[in-house]
Amino acid sequence: MKDIQWKENWRNITTNYSHWLSFVLLMVVAIIVSPAFLSWNNLTNLFVQGSVVGICAMGMSLIISAGMIDLSVGSSVALLSGLGVLVLNSTHSLTLTVLFCMGGGMIVGLVNGLLVTKGRIAPFIVTLATMSAWRSVINQLGQGGPFTVDNTMYTPFRNIAAGRFLGVPHLMIFLILVSFITAMLMSKTKFGTYVYAVGSNQQAARLSGIHVNKVKTLIFVYAGTLYGLAAFLLASRLTSIQAASAGSGYEMDAIAAVAIGGTSMDGGKGKILGTFLGVLMLRIINTVLIMANVPPFLNGLVTGVIIIVAVLAQSTKKGR
Repeated sequence: MKDIQWKENWRNITTNYSHWLSFVLLMVVAIIVSPAFLSWNNLTNLFVQGSVVGICAMGMSLIISAGMIDLSVGSSVALLSGLGVLVLNSTHSLTLTVLFCMGGGMIVGLVNGLLVTKGRIAPFIVTLATMSAWRSVINQLGQGGPFTVDNTMYTPFRNIAAGRFLGVPHLMIFLILVSFITAMLMSKTKFGTYVYAVGSNQQAARLSGIHVNKVKTLIFVYAGTLYGLAAFLLASRLTSIQAASAGSGYEMDAIAAVAIGGTSMDGGKGKILGTFLGVLMLRIINTVLIMANVPPFLNGLVTGVIIIVAVLAQSTKKGR
């Protein structure tokens, strides 16, 4: 009887707290590889390096929780960051630039949402198309060259991403704030309940009075707004946006963070805290690979393996 109870308790722990177990395990591995891993500068670096993708991952977490997918993340960030630099150079206003990026993100999300709901096209197809479209637009506008911030705005704009508040990097603060707001949205509002309901069973959600198409559209709009903020921060961090490569691979990293964070890839179940830890885990893995002298070209392979392992683990749990 005790063995059965112990197994049941262990199953509950591995099911509900798998993201915490994975995070702790990776931390232990990183400390073994390099005892200096726990230094303040190294820990804050994890947040800084994962901040832009992490903010995108928060939007992706809602999309996947609702049983959808978004492949246009990287191209959306590239488009918005490039245009954001143009706006900054024209207006010399940080406020107008961030409002433009986030407003543009809302429009990008609205386009995806309306094509999915009104056009009745699968999210995979819609975002695959917009991924190609947005990248093409920003490449055309840049004509193969970078979007570079003018010297007059370089210092104040760069300070947004590179600055610190009481020793804490601004990018770390942005990631934590966005994660907290998203977590509250999903756990404390009706909208969050509707997102999980739509992801769990669209027909049941519709019969219970939920406006499914409206919820789906709002999810894409919220995610797009976060892409806009991420684009603004990316432009601030780099101060020069390469149209062809900016944001490349962000969709894969965001999906990986959501998957290893415990969100069901079939929808209906998600953990914002898990996604937050997933972002950090990706950075820890990357750091460990660098310490182990693994070629950086293999990072994509590692990300792909992580996604497959996470989905397989979810399938095994469902089977049980």
